[in-house]
This record gives sequence, structure tokens and C-alpha cells, in this order.
Amino acid sequence: MDHLKSFWRMLWRSSKQTKQICKFDFASAAKGPEPDDNEGGEFGLRPKIGLVVGPLLFIVLMMCNFEGLAYEGKAVLASTAWIATWWVCETVPIPATALLPLILFPATKAGNISSTCAPYADKIVFLFLGGFIIALAIEKVNLHKRIALKIIQIMGDSPGRIILGFMVATGFLSMWISNTATAMMMVPIGLAVIAQIGDLVKDQPGIDIRKGHFNFGTALMLGIAYSASLGGVATIIGTPPNAILVGIINSMFNQSISFFEFMMFGVPIAWLGIIFAWLILTKISCPLGIKSIPGGMAVINEEYKKLGKRSYEETVVGAIFFLVAFMWIIRGFVFNKIGLSMVDDTVIAIFGAAILFLVPSSKKGKFVMNWEAAAKAPFGILLLFGSGMSIASAFSSTGLTAWIGGLLTGLEGFPILLMMIAVTFLSVCLTEVTSNTATCSMLMPVLASLAIGMNIHPYTLMICGAMACSFAFLLPVATPPNAVVFGSGYLTIPQMFKAGIFLEIPCIPMTALLCFFYLPVVWGIDFTTVPEWAQILIK
Repeated sequence: MDHLKSFWRMLWRSSKQTKQICKFDFASAAKGPEPDDNEGGEFGLRPKIGLVVGPLLFIVLMMCNFEGLAYEGKAVLASTAWIATWWVCETVPIPATALLPLILFPATKAGNISSTCAPYADKIVFLFLGGFIIALAIEKVNLHKRIALKIIQIMGDSPGRIILGFMVATGFLSMWISNTATAMMMVPIGLAVIAQIGDLVKDQPGIDIRKGHFNFGTALMLGIAYSASLGGVATIIGTPPNAILVGIINSMFNQSISFFEFMMFGVPIAWLGIIFAWLILTKISCPLGIKSIPGGMAVINEEYKKLGKRSYEETVVGAIFFLVAFMWIIRGFVFNKIGLSMVDDTVIAIFGAAILFLVPSSKKGKFVMNWEAAAKAPFGILLLFGSGMSIASAFSSTGLTAWIGGLLTGLEGFPILLMMIAVTFLSVCLTEVTSNTATCSMLMPVLASLAIGMNIHPYTLMICGAMACSFAFLLPVATPPNAVVFGSGYLTIPQMFKAGIFLEIPCIPMTALLCFFYLPVVWGIDFTTVPEWAQILIK
């Protein structure tokens, strides 16, 4: 009971801190945190536990003898246990923990420094870097706000459709831009709409417009948070777990997944999830109780009017953005057929990012993009990508994947769909309390081994796990969009938890079912066998 009380006290402190943070201007917050003059944050109980448990696990595992596992594999296993513990406990900043393979693998002779470093410069890392720079350019010229407001205008002015418009706009932007930046940009617009609608309906019977009681405000804030997380599922660059999945598949199996191939599977999951979220929020967890809102779009129209005429910079950045997206989509159909197969998604992303630094802006002597803006890219996320792929590479090269697969051969014949649902559920639970990027980095090599041990295609479990890492819907501390909307004051932790539970109930089986029935069709794979390129790991 004392542990439970401590846990809820931690959540309460976190929520109070989040409310203080969210009192500031969201547009300024989206630009990134101000430099912190303090030497560090509070070093609580969980980091202290990790500080001891991580190295202790490493020592214990290094002292053990595992039959059939080479010393190098044992060293990777022990190192991964240390790294995973520090990720879960956040003993040091998560990107800093991502540097541990560069120390532990060479120190334990699990791999040399060159082989350990190489995945940190994997092409997937640069794909995401290019995507970050393009996204930052979109934010720099304020194009994202114009796109969002236009989508909301198109959706209409009934309460349910206003919420759907916000969710569609948020989900679309999150396919290309950080979910945190998207949520921070959408929340102030949403708060203005809530205030406007509150004034219009405050005299209606049965309507309480106080914060925490106004269902329209609660549903709109949760809709922004959930669609920011779900929208990122649609593309490789939409959320870090997707890039980690693609990078680890390339690192472990030398197999590539194109941007368009990923979208063929990711887009249905993302947008079915957003539709589910909208229905659940407006019909079940937060019934609106408002049939119509006279003049409800006035604030949206006013916000759009403030943007003025589309600027030259917006036009240029928009053109480059759509050119890059178009090239990603047609690459498999066109480039490969004209002998340009070496031009992959990473080359296209860096090409688009580089052009932004070459196009003159309307200001004399300036360019559309500069390094000051590009330097705001979250380089810590890139380190996490590299760390996950370095661990995955070590799993393969030391025989650890084959060893784990051998231990799990007894699961052969276990119902595949049931296993996929279990993996999706496990990933969802983990990502509620840990970074989704760190969770995905930890799970991918293990799930690959588990699938091979069950004598099924490794994609079977890996994709379920990666998709589910974006389904953090229960708590403000689970993901930045949740924290951002919680700070608005229009919802409580029980309201978020209730809505999140209702959303995860359909999302978990939906993801597993789409992986089981739809993925084999669009990717042309057979889940019931281990392909030849994966059998190398178990020979």
C-alpha cells in the first residue's frame, strides 16, 4: 500500500509540474526548452534503484554460465540488461544511456568500437535527421498552423465535427512532424475554440463549462493528444519506434522497408485508431451533450485570417515538402525501374533538407532554412536510434538471437494471433511507464528472437510491438502530448485513464488483427514460416 501511495504522489507531483509548464505560451514552448541553469533535476527513488540494479544485473549475468551461449553473447545480454534498466528507471537522461553500448561492448569484448559505432550512423538515422529538418522548416515558416486551421475549417462547425477536424489536422501533421510539437501547436488553438464555445453554450441547461466538467473541452484536449500519438504511426518518420523497427530489420536481417511500403500498413492503423478515438471520446467517455454551436467556427476563421496571405517562404517549403513526400511514395514504382534503386528514402530526405538551405528567402541575403533552426532537431532521439540498432546488430553477430530463439522453440505451434495480441498488450503496458523509443529499442531484438524460436516470420511480432509502442493513452507522464493537454486543466487523471482504457481495448486487438490478416497481403509475406534471410541467424 505504501508503494501505491508513493506512486500516486509521484503522479500528482508530475501533474502539478505539468500544469505549471503549460501556463506558458505554447507557441514559444514548441520552439524547445530554455537552457536550464540548474545542475540537474531531482534524483528520485526510481533513478536511485536503477543506479544500483543496472550494474548489479550486469555483474550477475556476467558471472553466470549459459549453456550454448558464447561469451560474447553473454556480454551483450548483460550489457543490454544494464542499459534497459537505466532506460526504464531513467537513472541518467535516456539519450545518455544510449551511449552505453559504446563503452560496454568494447570493454567486454562483445564487439570492437568500429562495429559498435557503425549503427549510430545507419541510413535510418539520417532519414530521420532529414525528416526533422524538413519538419523544422515547416514550423519555422508557420505552414503547419495554416494546414491545421484549413483542415478544421473544412470539417464543419458541429461540436463533434470540430473535434474530428482537430484530430484529423493533428493526425496529419503528426505523420510528418514531432508529435510533441504538433500537440503544442494545436493546444492553444483548441483552448481558444473551447473558450469561444463555452461562451456560446454556458446558458444552456445541463452544460457546465468549468474546467474538468466541460466534456467538449475534455474531449477536444484528449483528441489532440491521442491523434498526435496515433498519426505518427502512419509513416517511418512519424514516430521514433517506426524508424527503430525499420532500422533494426535492416541491421539484423539486411532487409529494407520503403517509405511507401510502410505507409501501406501504417496509414490504416493510424487512421482507424483516430476514428476509434473520436467515437470513443464523443460517444462514450466524454459525451458532448451539445447538438449545435451557432457561430462556433468564428474563432477558427479569425485565427486563419490572422495568418494573412500565404508567404513566399510557406509556398517554397510546402512545395519541397510535397515533392519529398511524392518522391517517397513513387520511389518503388519509378526509381527502381529507371536504374536509380540506389536513391532510397534516406537520400530523398537529405536531398529535401539540403535544398532548404539553398533556396533564398524573401529577405535579402537570407535563406529559407538556417542552421540555427536546424540545430533544434532532437539529436538525443538520433542517439537512441543508433543505440537500438547497435544492440540489435550485437544480438545477431554474437549468436544471442539464435540462442534466445533456441530457448523458445517450445513455443512452436502456439497460436500466432494470440501471441501477437499478447505482444501488443505487453508493449502498450511498457510504453505507459517508459519512453516509447527506449521500449522499442529493447523489444525489437527480443521479439525477433521470439518469432524465430516459434518458427514464424520475425515481422509477425516485431511490427505488433513497434506499433503498440505509440499507444500510450492512460497517463499524463506516458507521453509528451498527454502531458501537454493535461496542463490545459480541462481534464483530470481519472478522465484520461478512463478514455485511454476505452481506446486501448479496441486498439490492441485491431493492431494484432491488421498485422495478422492485412500485412501479409500488402507486403506479400508468409507469417507461418521463417524466411531464408532470417534462418541465417539460427544456423
